[in-house]
Amino acid sequence: MSAGPSDAATAGGRTRVRACSIAVIGAMSAFALCNPALAAGDRATKADASGLPQPLPAMSAKGRPERESAPAGGSEAAQPRAWGDPMRAKLARALAYEHGEGLPKDEKIAAALYCEAAVAGSAEAAFELGWMYANGRGVAHDDATASALFDLAARHGHRYARITLERLGGVHGMLPECMRPVTPPPLETQLADEGDPGSDPFANLPADKRRIADIVNRMAPHYGIDPRLALSIIAVESNFNRLARSVKDARGLMQLIPETAARFNVRNPYDVQENVRGGLAYLRWLLAYYRGEVALAAAAYNAGEGVVDRYGGVPPWPETRDYVRRILALFHRAHHPYDPAIVEPSIAAARAAPPAH
Repeated sequence: MSAGPSDAATAGGRTRVRACSIAVIGAMSAFALCNPALAAGDRATKADASGLPQPLPAMSAKGRPERESAPAGGSEAAQPRAWGDPMRAKLARALAYEHGEGLPKDEKIAAALYCEAAVAGSAEAAFELGWMYANGRGVAHDDATASALFDLAARHGHRYARITLERLGGVHGMLPECMRPVTPPPLETQLADEGDPGSDPFANLPADKRRIADIVNRMAPHYGIDPRLALSIIAVESNFNRLARSVKDARGLMQLIPETAARFNVRNPYDVQENVRGGLAYLRWLLAYYRGEVALAAAAYNAGEGVVDRYGGVPPWPETRDYVRRILALFHRAHHPYDPAIVEPSIAAARAAPPAH
């Protein structure tokens, strides 16, 4: 990141230097991230890339909205007192490490702290970490990862992340490794005996997962769903974590995105029974739409029925193909009973579906 003309500004009773920064992200032309005319405290209204008037904040030397500085000469222990709560304390320490304000400058530690706070749900931390990836500070320069972080922050209501993402042309990457869910164990450890269709991979669940499985076992038959298929979806989607939330905003045990939750009248996706009810209703619909073809229903659950329909089958995406493979390995059946009266069949399944029973 290169810096242009700087001007003096007073912040927190001391003078600091403000610089206008230029960032070149990907193949896009450079765009200004600050304006030297914006003095401290100025909140002049400008037009953003969408043409709508937006109040722009004074910008710091880092090219980001101005904020209260870390106390000069402070220690790491002093940072929480400056911010007042644990999340802000972590952000304060990250900022101090990133810029060497009161703590030794260490951008790697800063990135790690931002990542921890982002995982905990801080939109500001995701935004700050995005800037670090966009500028290669403390982490390898990665515009795609930066766009994913800006997208995450924007989805949590961070306005400057939304504006930045619009200027970048949208999201085109994945979140950094530190924010991705722990990789589930290989299928061999999930299945008691992968070669035996009669083995039940959910027979010896720990107590907390067993309680969820009992709820599924009670509810699934009311929707015409084999409990083992529903449990397979839950295992792969959330690993039985009722509070799971993905970067695409899928929520709860069966990872319902807001549109799907609304479609099946789920108001609280973190409520176990409500989430399971919505997920079972969606599975019932998918199985009817794909005439009992479990692979197609699973692919649609992962990628959306529109994608499966456009490809005429399971799309050639590694993530979706692996998802389908894992569901089939756990469920051990290619077909599932369905109700043909629920919906007209998809073209992808109409000619190959087994008879309903």
